[in-house]
Amino acid sequence: MLAIARALMARPRLLLLDEPSMGRAPLLVNDIFRILRDLHAEGVTILLVEQNARKALAQYGYVLETGRVVLEGPAAKLAKDEGVTAAYLRRGPR
Repeated sequence: MLAIARALMARPRLLLLDEPSMGRAPLLVNDIFRILRDLHAEGVTILLVEQNARKALAQYGYVLETGRVVLEGPAAKLAKDEGVTAAYLRRGPR
């Protein structure tokens, strides 16, 4: 959170984030993503690299496999893609 706050002091138009949810408590993760949505609504473009695909899929997404873009598109389209759902969006073991 401190790193994000420091970055925002420069009033960036583009914010690059790498795994902001990693190692964070679930409630804190929800706060982080709420703040990111608010920042985007204020006009900040956000490039987010995130393992938590369900949280990260907001507006437009890219699916990378071994460093290559294999799929891209609007979040709603990606969320309905059977391959994306099976590989990245299904729930963990029950």
